[in-house]
Amino acid sequence: MQLADLLVHPTPLPSSPRVLALLLTELRQVQPELRRIDQLIKADPVLSLRVMQAANAPDFGLCGQVRCVSEALALLRLDQVQGLVSQAIAQVSFKSGAGLPLAQFWAYSQDCARLARALAGLLQQNQQAAYVAGLIHALGELLMRAAMPQTLVLDDSCPPLDFRRANAERQLFGFCYTQLSAALARQAQLPQTLCDALAYADVPFDNDAYEPLAGVLHLAQWRARANHLGLQKNALTVTFPSLVAEMLGLDIDMVLQQDPIDWSRQVSAYMPLATQT
Repeated sequence: MQLADLLVHPTPLPSSPRVLALLLTELRQVQPELRRIDQLIKADPVLSLRVMQAANAPDFGLCGQVRCVSEALALLRLDQVQGLVSQAIAQVSFKSGAGLPLAQFWAYSQDCARLARALAGLLQQNQQAAYVAGLIHALGELLMRAAMPQTLVLDDSCPPLDFRRANAERQLFGFCYTQLSAALARQAQLPQTLCDALAYADVPFDNDAYEPLAGVLHLAQWRARANHLGLQKNALTVTFPSLVAEMLGLDIDMVLQQDPIDWSRQVSAYMPLATQT
């Protein structure tokens, strides 16, 4: 199966039932709190993508210009947001395979988003765009696992959050999850900078014009995956993508100091809490 085939009839991707329930409750209030709605949407990768897709639609005349959820919500009516939430509720039945429980996927995506935002702030890059890139960068993995059963074959030798996963997918299928995520972003008419960052997140130097956001996302992925793999100090040093960091003017200490996450939490306890976004 080719990457383009996955976009012709895309498999509906799931949102967190907890986030959807909290959103519906807030939207049904007499005076919904926009900040609360913003925080909840930013806790969910799929819903964030759909909200940004709606805001980048031709109707608003801003195709490819809306870079984050907050900007999207400034354009959309609340009834439009509620419609997107209702659509998402109809798509909660989804299985990603035993190798990547959805709770872990959502937790990892949020971790990567926060790290990308922190690193972008350090480099004076757009933090909101970096957060979105981190949040949605692994959606391609969910789609591949749902539409391509052969993807699961890789799990034994290279688990979904393994550093080698993208390369293993490229060797076997000709493309990897970040490239598919980039294709989803292009289909949603997201800004080109975001699409490029996703497409080259695993190989930041392969793009003709180096995109700093791709490097930021690469480092955020490394740190988030290192935690979910339980890596300790020596392993962190060995696996640190030093070439990418050097291109951004960073070193391992600077990257670790920007870590905004309490890593003492157990992965099994992670839930998409709006107050953490």
